[in-house]
Amino acid sequence: MILPVVKLGTLVLKTVCKPIANRLKKEAGLHPKFRQLIINLAQVAGAGLIFEVQRSARSEARKEEIRRREIEAMKQKEEELAREVEQLKQKLSKIERLAKGRGLLGILNFRHGHALEGIKSSE
Repeated sequence: MILPVVKLGTLVLKTVCKPIANRLKKEAGLHPKFRQLIINLAQVAGAGLIFEVQRSARSEARKEEIRRREIEAMKQKEEELAREVEQLKQKLSKIERLAKGRGLLGILNFRHGHALEGIKSSE
């Protein structure tokens, strides 16, 4: 709904501005002081445009730097998680080897396995 209204508004603005611009060009050709005024206004507007483009570029550069830092932080977090997963895999492998060595009783009572060994050795 808004897009057609914006397009229509733009078309109306162009239609209204065209005769005004033609009239300004004609008058600027006839009157040197008026021509100089138009040139000065255009130069100020050009400087304002350049300033805005530079400000926008700096803003985008800051945003890009923030995104780059976020990506770097995510990569570091991913590496940390990968190391943690690898450590957990190694620990699980070690626990599985110990459980195989102790048989079914070792699997079921793994935490109490050392206590059971102490009981068996004292008997």
